[in-house]
Amino acid sequence: MAREVVWSQEAAADLEAIAEYIAKDSAFYAAAFVTEIRDASRTLIEFAERGRVVPELDNPEVRELLIKDYRLIYFVAEKHVTVLAVIHGAKRLSAM
Repeated sequence: MAREVVWSQEAAADLEAIAEYIAKDSAFYAAAFVTEIRDASRTLIEFAERGRVVPELDNPEVRELLIKDYRLIYFVAEKHVTVLAVIHGAKRLSAM
């Protein structure tokens, strides 16, 4: 079932901040990372349940994809997927 993927303002800000951090060393790798994250989010249009359930929440509607050292956290609803956050893999949601 195809769903619309929507980015929350917080998730978009997370991605922008990560890209700015990576760009301090390499604009190329920053752009490549953003592309990889955006591409991964687009796969959720057809395969929203492919990510694992976020361990800290244990809610089957809140899932994540692991991309390099980062967690793309999203909420699955019937007609859409909302990207909630992009955080470093070492960071736990309980700390936020």
